[in-house]
Amino acid sequence: MSSLFGSGAATPDMAARKEQMKQSIQQELAIANAQQLINKINENCFAKCISKPSTSLTSSQETCLSQCMSLYMAAFDQVSRSYVSRISKERGAAPPGIGL
Repeated sequence: MSSLFGSGAATPDMAARKEQMKQSIQQELAIANAQQLINKINENCFAKCISKPSTSLTSSQETCLSQCMSLYMAAFDQVSRSYVSRISKERGAAPPGIGL
């Protein structure tokens, strides 16, 4: 006797839809993380490098912003790699390649 929701066995179509939904959620999380990174870079680097806002940036402000952004992204990349490595070890899997 089958239940209201089917026999309980996953069909290949349902498995494909589940995988597609999982990938969609992962993509949305990656976008949210990237947006959060950009917002933090804007907040922190602006506060550090721009003491008196005006209509244009001085060369020292541009240099400061560029270096701040590079350091912030390098730190974020290192933390992300370490996190993925730790999660992979906990799950007993090899770490996947990371690419932004």
